[in-house]
Amino acid sequence: MKRVYVQEQWCLACHLCEFACAFANSGQEQPGDGALAMSRALQGQAASINPRIKIEEKENISFAVSCRHCEDPICRKSCIAGAISIVDGVVHIDQDKCVGCQTCVLVCPYGAVMPADDGHVMQKCELCTSRANGNTPACVAACPNRAIVFEER
Repeated sequence: MKRVYVQEQWCLACHLCEFACAFANSGQEQPGDGALAMSRALQGQAASINPRIKIEEKENISFAVSCRHCEDPICRKSCIAGAISIVDGVVHIDQDKCVGCQTCVLVCPYGAVMPADDGHVMQKCELCTSRANGNTPACVAACPNRAIVFEER
């Protein structure tokens, strides 16, 4: 199965992956000019943009943190509501079942699960499976330095 991998040596910490992720998961349509559409959709929301990928910087090294889509995810085992499942190899959170207990946040060894915009349910990278163009995750497509790749290893 293809997964998102980060090549830290190429990350510029530009945060474009975060904006692309937030836009891809905003529910906004992407007409012709993607940059213009993203700017309009996210305008005035800088404080509330909540991407499912985060850039971390430690000791002059930048890297993106996102879900690793584990084969046997501990977040799924710990979910008291049974909201986390694996669908076609992708670890998925059912927003209708999630009760927002944040147990998955506590147990994820990668720090990849976080509260959603409304704060009542959790969210994480789901490889842009809900996008019309689900072939390439938005973060991968937006990375100018190809520090984020989507491949099988």
